[in-house]
Amino acid sequence: MIKIDKVSMKFNLGIEKDSSLKQFFVDTFSGKKKKKQEEFWALKDVSFNVEKGEVVGLIGSNGAGKSTLLKVVSGVMKPTKGQVEVKGIISPMIELGAGFDANLTARENIYLNGSILGYSKKFLDEKFNEIVEFSELRDFLDVPVKNFSSGMTAKLAFSIATIVNPEILIVDEILSVGDIKFQEKSKNKMMEMIKGGTTVLYVSHSLESIQDLCTKVIWLKHGQIVKIGNPKETCEEYYKEQME
Repeated sequence: MIKIDKVSMKFNLGIEKDSSLKQFFVDTFSGKKKKKQEEFWALKDVSFNVEKGEVVGLIGSNGAGKSTLLKVVSGVMKPTKGQVEVKGIISPMIELGAGFDANLTARENIYLNGSILGYSKKFLDEKFNEIVEFSELRDFLDVPVKNFSSGMTAKLAFSIATIVNPEILIVDEILSVGDIKFQEKSKNKMMEMIKGGTTVLYVSHSLESIQDLCTKVIWLKHGQIVKIGNPKETCEEYYKEQME
């Protein structure tokens, strides 16, 4: 389903700060020189395969390259080097609510975000009540999303994104959205998808959920793979290193 072959991703961190008069004087009197562009490799020669029906967890500290890898697999970013091969329809849940218009109501955003995800108006009409019930936001349907809390926005986005069972699900920390009750609902929904044969690539800092859901785990550190292995053993090794 997913084949990652020697994938590397480079970013330029340098920022040109001399464009304003104020910055010119600040740099002049502080003795700072114009900053050159700095290269940062978020991923370095990453290779692995994900077979149909597998649930693969990605672990690692902040900045390890986990979210960048998800974006590369989802097609949001093109790798600097290497090849990405994906067979199947992807549903990426990386930045929940990214496709929302804050000035539109929840009702309007269901249709807007749904269309971005490729759903037809007829399909959204049929699934509208199901989306609303799962999100627990029926009393807020005609409220602009800009007045929502981050948890409410994430709940609505999750409910829209999971209305169908995709072939491949790309997940970045979505099981932590909303309150405890909704987190449990999110986890149960994920389990339904997994049991239905959905292939999952899952990022989380919760080692407990990684061990509960995943069939194998990939440990990333500074953009490189440290280990690919059994969820329990890999998570224990990672935890031990973090505590040292």
